[in-house]
Amino acid sequence: MLNKIFKIQNPLGVIGINKRNLELIYPNNKKRDYSLADDKVKTKEILHKNNIACAETYAVIKKISEIKQKWESCKRYKALVIKPSNGFGGEGIKVLKKSIDGKWISGGNPISEIKIFQHITSIVSGVFSMTSNDSCLIEECIIPHPFFAEIYGDGVPDFRIITYKGTPVMSMLRMPTSKSNGKANLHQDGVGIGINMLTGKLTQVFDGKRYSDHHPDKPAKVSGKPIPYWDKILQLSIDTAMVFPLHYLGIDIVIDKIKGPQIMEINVRPGLAIQSVNKCGMTKAIKLLVE
Repeated sequence: MLNKIFKIQNPLGVIGINKRNLELIYPNNKKRDYSLADDKVKTKEILHKNNIACAETYAVIKKISEIKQKWESCKRYKALVIKPSNGFGGEGIKVLKKSIDGKWISGGNPISEIKIFQHITSIVSGVFSMTSNDSCLIEECIIPHPFFAEIYGDGVPDFRIITYKGTPVMSMLRMPTSKSNGKANLHQDGVGIGINMLTGKLTQVFDGKRYSDHHPDKPAKVSGKPIPYWDKILQLSIDTAMVFPLHYLGIDIVIDKIKGPQIMEINVRPGLAIQSVNKCGMTKAIKLLVE
C-alpha cells in the first residue's frame, strides 16, 4: 500500500486551508490534544518518556525567579539552544556556543549572562508566544550532519514529514538561504526541496515561485541526491506519530552528525506548501491510503 502512495505524481488533489481543517485536522486531531504539539515542553516530555530520539532537555524555566538557579546547571555545556515553549515561526530561539576562552557566543557575537537572562525573561513573560506567560526550554544543540552543508552550509535545516494515521505520506527538506537569516521556514525566505518517499532521494527545489535543481545560493545540483538515514527517518516519524493521540501531524526531523535522526518538534497544523514543493496534492495520497 505504501508503494502506491509514494509513486503518486499527480498534481491534482491539492487542498487549501479550509479543506485541510475540515477534512484532515478537525476529524483526526481533538482540540484538547493540540497542546501536546503546540507546547514544546509537553512534546519533549512525551518523546523522552517513550525513548524517541530528540535533543536532551537541559532545563525548563517557568518563573523569572528560577532563571539564575537553573542557568547554573546549564553553564557546564559547550553549546545549547534556548527557545520559548509556545513560540512559533522560529521566533525567540537563540543558539549559544562557547568560545575557546569559555565565553558565550550567539550569532557570531559575544553575549553576556545579563543579556541571556534578559532573553529568558522575555520568553517567560510571553513576548514570543503572544501569551501572558510561557516556559523557557533549554536543550542540547544539534550538530547538523555534513549532508546539509553539501546543499547549503548556514542555518538550521530540517525535514518535514506529514503523517496520516501513523503513516508518512509526504515530506520535504526545508533549507535556509542567504535571505532567510538562518531559518528554514518557506514563508521566511527558506526553500523547500521535494522528496521521493519511495527512494529517499531529493527531487526539485522550490523557492515559492520557481523550481530548480539546485539551492539558490549554491550551484551544485541536488535533485537525485540520496538522503542518509532515510529508512530511519521514516521509522522515527512513524514511532513519533504512534505515541501522540494526533492522527494528522507535521513532524520535523534533523540529522545530528553523531546521533543520527532526531525529532525537532511536531506540528498539529502543518502548512500546505509541501504540496507545491512536491508537485503533488495531499488528497489523492490519503485516498489511496484509505483504500
